Amino acid sequence: MRMAVFISHSAEETINFAKDYARTLKGGDVVLLNGDMGAGKTVFAKGVALGLGIEEEILSPTYAYMNDYDGKLYHYDCYRFSSGVQAEALGLCDYFYGNGVCLVEWAENISDVLPENCKNVTINKISESVREIIY
Repeated sequence: MRMAVFISHSAEETINFAKDYARTLKGGDVVLLNGDMGAGKTVFAKGVALGLGIEEEILSPTYAYMNDYDGKLYHYDCYRFSSGVQAEALGLCDYFYGNGVCLVEWAENISDVLPENCKNVTINKISESVREIIY
């Protein structure tokens, strides 16, 4: 599959790009958000939420593992998992097959339980304000 690249020069540009990207998503899509800490994965998630019509504030789910936004968006942070077994034990894998969009940060930690046809978005920090978004 061919990848595309968007260069964002601000958090606002990232949010606007992600809002547009959200319009390409449908219920049941699982999007793996790749990038180092501080790259802008949660900023991207904020834009996706806005694009899906969610007005609630989007926060990083670091300690909750997953935040549910009205069944439209499930935002995962799998940083503290060592395998998919932990995600399965918490029932988090069930949402991959539901009607909402799943955004998964640190997906490599649960790669053994991810569905087959996930979408990928990689965010690379180029400078303090510039990000390369590969999708």
